[in-house]
Amino acid sequence: MTEAPAPARDAGAWAGVGAIAIALLVAHLVVNATTPYGVHRDEFLYMAMGEHLRLFAMDFPPFIGLAAILERGVFGDSLVAIRLLPALAASGLVVLSAAIARELGGGRLAQVLAALFVAVNALFLRPGTLFQPVVFDQFWWTLTLFALIRPRGTGDAHWWIGVGIAGGLGLLTKFSILILGFGTLIALLIDAREELRTRGPWLALVIAMVIGSPSLIGQIALGWPLVNQMRTLQAQQLMHVSYGSFFTFQLILGPATFIALVGLVALFRDPAWRAYRVIGIASAAAFLVVLVAKGKPYYVGPLYPALIAAGCVQLERVGAGRAARAVRLAATAAVLAYGMFLLPFALPILPPQSMARYAAASGITTAVRTNRGTMLRLPQDYADMLGWRDRALLVQHVFDSLPAEKRAQVVLAGENYGEAGALDFYGPRLGLPHVVSAHGSYWFFGPGDRPGTVMITLGISREDLLKFYDQVTLAAHAHDDWLVEEEQDIDVFVCERPRMTLQAAWPSLAGRN
Repeated sequence: MTEAPAPARDAGAWAGVGAIAIALLVAHLVVNATTPYGVHRDEFLYMAMGEHLRLFAMDFPPFIGLAAILERGVFGDSLVAIRLLPALAASGLVVLSAAIARELGGGRLAQVLAALFVAVNALFLRPGTLFQPVVFDQFWWTLTLFALIRPRGTGDAHWWIGVGIAGGLGLLTKFSILILGFGTLIALLIDAREELRTRGPWLALVIAMVIGSPSLIGQIALGWPLVNQMRTLQAQQLMHVSYGSFFTFQLILGPATFIALVGLVALFRDPAWRAYRVIGIASAAAFLVVLVAKGKPYYVGPLYPALIAAGCVQLERVGAGRAARAVRLAATAAVLAYGMFLLPFALPILPPQSMARYAAASGITTAVRTNRGTMLRLPQDYADMLGWRDRALLVQHVFDSLPAEKRAQVVLAGENYGEAGALDFYGPRLGLPHVVSAHGSYWFFGPGDRPGTVMITLGISREDLLKFYDQVTLAAHAHDDWLVEEEQDIDVFVCERPRMTLQAAWPSLAGRN
């Protein structure tokens, strides 16, 4: 096997990389402190998971619930506090990208470019500003690839322990890390079978399974809810993903996609990187799995930091002449310019009216297409950050209008986890009672202790409510064109004279996604 190039040790490189990582962290903090948008629908759910955490009995990998407990307990409920850990993970991703470039033999320029190209990429900027599993998933995938690369440059097989730890944390965060695990297995079978006869890969597997065991045990304990979640995802969202839209999304990422492609090809063809070819095979295999399964285009995003790092090393090696410098300068300018062009799509900095005009002028229709294939004026993530506090205030108004004896019996209910989560988040400071929902993960939180003698609902249709209540009274209506379609027009009902208790009805509501 060709000896791998020695990692380049350059203190100056790390000063530059550190400056980029810190600048990115500051940018996220400033944006979250000044954004005209609010809490995202998904963020409500993940904070609720922290409040209802049962480590070994969750329908969803519990890392995000643990993170919610940590950041809310230490930093509070402000938008900056809620999104601090994602901002740190995004900055860490920048550092990891530079570290991979170094392990591949890249010098100061390659390391700084790898950090810069990842820092300004919309694929990583937006997840870094949202409290969702996505940015953590990107970080664990990249850390796993770094730990796979490291022993090929050092010969130290103990780095398989690092692979296991990173993979386990990935499994604790999202099941998608199994795609990278499958790709790695294929790569070892094709290009490094001798390693499968050592204890390293198997030790990594055991460590990953132990660390990620809460995710797996939760699925077993709850009867594999992941299967139902995937069926729902396929029926409602993945059916709209075509091969054309999948590749279009990769092209929309701009020049960085080309840099990553250069890196992938080099991992296969560069003789100096013969030791690293297994990384190229693992990445290609993981990409193909997502493509064939018609996963969402951003599911392959965690592969990009390592591939961009490899591409930056190749860019550094173009040469030292004037033409080579021009190539590097042009590539850097293209990545930076395109990053600035996509910046309003990546970070919530423009108010809705301005963002809608920018989105329309850009012509990037993919950016405003919803998961269900419909079109909005805003990117869906931005539309999902609007209106929630107003809805909670509307429910508060209805609650306060009831007589005291009825208020003492009220249970709140949301049609989906966004509505229920918003009531859960804002409710305590508004004096609102317990919230339930039969939607997704909320069903597993249970019906609570109150029988539902009086229920105030947000977003649930009259037809559905009449199956359980004899008296359903419209108390308020909300309309907002800026929101996602299912939230633009919703009703608030007061329900009385239940046909059965909430606890008795709860089992029949299972599986509503």
